[in-house]
Amino acid sequence: MLDALVIGAGPVGLACALEIQRRGLQVAIVEKGALVNSLIGYPTNMEFFSTPELLEIGGYPFPTSHYKPLREDALDYYQRVARAENLTVHLHEKVVSLSGEQGNFLVQTDRGEYAAKNVVVATGFYDLPIFLNVPGEDLPHVSHYYKEPYHHSRQPIVVIGAKNSAAKAALALTRAGAQVTLLVRGPEISQSVKYWIRPDLVNRIAEGRITAHFNVQLTEITPTAVHFTTPEGSGSAPADFVYALTGYVPDEALLGRLGIEPDPNDEARAPLFDPATHQTTRPGLFVAGTVCGGRATSRWFIENGRHHAQLIAQYLGTTKATAA
Repeated sequence: MLDALVIGAGPVGLACALEIQRRGLQVAIVEKGALVNSLIGYPTNMEFFSTPELLEIGGYPFPTSHYKPLREDALDYYQRVARAENLTVHLHEKVVSLSGEQGNFLVQTDRGEYAAKNVVVATGFYDLPIFLNVPGEDLPHVSHYYKEPYHHSRQPIVVIGAKNSAAKAALALTRAGAQVTLLVRGPEISQSVKYWIRPDLVNRIAEGRITAHFNVQLTEITPTAVHFTTPEGSGSAPADFVYALTGYVPDEALLGRLGIEPDPNDEARAPLFDPATHQTTRPGLFVAGTVCGGRATSRWFIENGRHHAQLIAQYLGTTKATAA
């Protein structure tokens, strides 16, 4: 029986397994996709907002020639750490349910089952987009994930959203020769957009290279256009492709099946857990990383979420020593 099973092989999940293993405990990771699956889904050559040392786990230096690492740097770094620590990782295996209690959990997956004394949930939030809930959202030319701009040169493209992901996509698409229309629900580009990105986008809108509409209510997406209303009336934007970059949420259905309770006093439905140990209201079940913020996905990042691993590992190590 494992001392702990970690669900999720992102940077924080890897950090959890690494720290637990270093305390002499038996641990494995199960991941429904690839290693650091969310990073694989990030845009090509995406630049992190953090410097390398803030993304490091396990004390391993993060080698890169960039002041702020790229997606590809991180993909290489985290797989090297997992290999160096000889972590046991089961990939492309989806967790279905959790039964039992602390000391005798049984984790059921779509490929088998694992017995573990404790379970750590580090599943992040990048897999479930916030849907627009408008007709046509399911059309094949609509995507909630942006990868790269080059195949959209000379095409009319609509980007929906006003935060960092939408801002960076709109700028990259424009520079690759796309004709970009940006649709924003609020009255302006979000003030939360990074300080070196927001002025660039505002200036491109001001000079007319990007068409922007604000206070938008979407009404329908068709194969050739996006239709909307504003306080000034109805409008439409031609679109050969639509990027709806409106954010993502944790898999609350999975969290519920695992027995993780949301905080009834938190609008973001963050899990209830002890901040000193990250143990939830179900003994032996822990949460780590961005999933700790619930729908408020900006509360935790790799930079601060990686430290959850140390708290959890310290608690498990102390608990085992006391039991012995």
